[in-house]
Order: sequence, then C-alpha cells, then structure tokens
Amino acid sequence: MTSHTGPDRGRYYVPDPSAYPFVLTASLVAVIVGVWGYLEEKHIGLLPVLVGAALALFIIFRWFRKVTLESESGVYSPQVDRTYRWGMSLFIFSEVMFFGAFFGALFYARQLSLPWLSGEGAKSATSLFLWSGFENEWPSNGPANIGGDFETIPEWGVPFLNTVLLVTSSFTVTWAHHALKENRRNLCIAWMWGTVVLGATFLYFQVGEYIEAYQHLNLTLGSGIYGSTFFMLTGFHGLHVTLGTLMLFVITLRLMAGHFKPDYHFGFEGVAWYWHFVDVVWIGLFTFVYVL
Repeated sequence: MTSHTGPDRGRYYVPDPSAYPFVLTASLVAVIVGVWGYLEEKHIGLLPVLVGAALALFIIFRWFRKVTLESESGVYSPQVDRTYRWGMSLFIFSEVMFFGAFFGALFYARQLSLPWLSGEGAKSATSLFLWSGFENEWPSNGPANIGGDFETIPEWGVPFLNTVLLVTSSFTVTWAHHALKENRRNLCIAWMWGTVVLGATFLYFQVGEYIEAYQHLNLTLGSGIYGSTFFMLTGFHGLHVTLGTLMLFVITLRLMAGHFKPDYHFGFEGVAWYWHFVDVVWIGLFTFVYVL
C-alpha cells in the first residue's frame, strides 16, 4: 500500500462501490453455518463450508489485487496511508486480545482451578467433596486421569528450535526493511526469502511435533485441560504463522515485480508488524506453555 506524488496527493481516495464486502460476508456466513451443522450433527454436509471457503478465498484475492493496483497507480494520499496504519494497528490489537483470552484461560486453570480442586483455600471442603484425592500438579488431565496418561513435549527440543527460528526471522525481516529503505532491492528480496524459509521451517517442525504428540505421547485435545490449552494456544499460533508466511511470500513476489518504494511501502511494513507480533506471541507460548 504505497503512496506516490501526483495531482490527487492532497485528496482522500474513495473507491467505487463494490460488492466485495457483501459477497465476502455471505461466504463467511456459509462457512460458519456449515461448521455449526457439522458440530451439531445437523447433516447439512460440508458443501456450505467448501463453497463458502472457495468463494471467500476468491474474493480476498480479487480485493487485495484491486488494492494493490490502486496503490501502485498513485491514487493514495498520505491520509489514506495513515488510515491503513490505524487499521492495521487496531487489527493487531484485536489479535492481542484474542490470544490474551487463551492465555487467561491457561492462567485460570493453573493458578485458580487446580488449587481449588485440590482442597486449598477457603472452599477446601467443597473441593474435597467434589474430587477427593485430587492433587495440585501441572500438567493435569483432570480427576481420575481423565483423558488417559500422556507425556509432555520437552521444551529444549523442537520448541526451543522453533523459538530460535522465529526470533531469527524477526531480524531477517527487519534487515529486509532497512534494505528497502536504502533502495537495495536485491538485498531486500534475499532477506525476505530467508524470512519465508524460516517461517515455513517453523511450520514443518510444528507439524512434526503434533504428529509426535498424537502418535507417541498420547497428548491430544482430549488430554484434559492441559491438552485443550496446549493445542488451542499452539494451534491458533500456528495458523497465524501460516497466514504470516503467506503474506511474506506475497510481499516478496511484489518486491520482485518492482512494487514498493523506499519512501512509501506500508504494505511491506504492515506485514512486518504482523510478523513481529507473531514472534512475540510465540515467546510467551514458549515461556508459559513449554517451560513453566
């Protein structure tokens, strides 16, 4: 989302009316209805999910392509640039709140629920009546070993390696940004490809970690509160890494196509902001999910 000098630089660009917002909303509703039907066993089939997802991806591609063409044509003014910056900032803030809810669930389970169920505190009589013999130990899979015995993933193996990969990727995308501002496009592209490879490698190791957890450690979503919080936090983070890697890949292709200028390149900056956010969330995950 770049900005160029031109006759309309002082004006706020307003695009022509478009059906994209309505069609995208309808397609997402179809996906939600389809998933709801599957979970509630309403037997409406996966057709709404497949059709809605395909239509949503098509509209997203067309919409972002239109924004890219508008950006490169020079119709955006500094005010439009500020609008995009505020929009991306609010989006990342909403993501912070999203992960904050899951971290809050982890904190509640570990620091409040387990001590209460084990008989500690003022409600010890009630807790002992509910779960006699329950011990305040983490990880816990619930009273009477609900979910079966399982093993946790060693933090200094794949999780630590993935931490190194993501932290390194934050440096490479920053170096790419500095190279772009210095108009060293080839160097910028090289650092961006390095960042894409690091993100893809992270996902490769995480998939391997999940396979190991399910096939050999008996660590699943059904492994009590530990399994639930583990896979919800790491799974949603993995989804964000996937989206971030795809965005980095697209930005790299745009750089190779000659898009973005040293002075105006918020499309690049917005993706870099998102990637740094993903990295910070992982550091929190590694600390509170794997280590502590």
